[in-house]
Amino acid sequence: MIITSASNEKLKNIKKLLKSSKERNEQSLFIVEGIRMFREIPPEEIESVYVSETGEKKFEDVLETSLGKDYQSMDDYYVVSDKVFDSISDTGTPQGILALVRQKENDLSNIINEKSDKTESSERSDADLSLTDNGLNVSDNAFILIIEKLQDPGNLGTIIRTAEGAGVTGIIISSDSVDIYNPKVVRSTMGSIFRMPVYISDNLIRDIEYLKENGITVYGAHLKGENIYDKDFRKSCAFLIGNEGNGLSVEVSRTAEELIKIPMKGRVESLNAATSTAVIAYEVLRQRNYL
Repeated sequence: MIITSASNEKLKNIKKLLKSSKERNEQSLFIVEGIRMFREIPPEEIESVYVSETGEKKFEDVLETSLGKDYQSMDDYYVVSDKVFDSISDTGTPQGILALVRQKENDLSNIINEKSDKTESSERSDADLSLTDNGLNVSDNAFILIIEKLQDPGNLGTIIRTAEGAGVTGIIISSDSVDIYNPKVVRSTMGSIFRMPVYISDNLIRDIEYLKENGITVYGAHLKGENIYDKDFRKSCAFLIGNEGNGLSVEVSRTAEELIKIPMKGRVESLNAATSTAVIAYEVLRQRNYL
């Protein structure tokens, strides 16, 4: 059976999920659109799949790889007429494939704990792990980004993608930032949203103190900071990144153990949040892998 009406309840729900972070959070779902992003979705996280008539023929191999040979008989697999599919797409040029994906929940300990399987853990020396007073095994290589009040979805998506590329172990983002499951954020991550652990904090100052208590040095990106190229980031560390227009709030910047800045030439005072994060993250990667 092909869905041919835009008033179909399931399609109306997709539109709600695209537009409303409240709906996404209440249903614990988000939308992934386009074949490149669809390929990145872990199969076990897929709730349902919608394809256009044209898309079903075009993406047969991908659908079989992701969903199995019997995908057409799945309860949560739907074919939509091309015209109607265009009406539910959030992109200018719909590709004909869309999925509802389950949100992942991380708590703060997921972000700072050693993330390795038993084989990897057994091969690590005692020097690679430290046991804190809280009983947590914290990697000596923890590398965390802490994002405050970021509003631009493209910036956040780029930061998540950059974080994966630079070897960041987790991201903490304040709850008053743009929703990480905003469709523009998801697209900008180019698939990193499925692999980079993100924790949404409703009390950033409390959670920063928790990191410090667990032996993680917290640096704040700030115009009054010291040159990042004079610092050693080879031990566990976290970096505070502020809002696009105003940088870090006074309250959050005060939690930093050290303030750092990226040196500038000419009349430029600062870079945007995504660019600043990339510079800092790749300096950490350089120090840890190429010194």
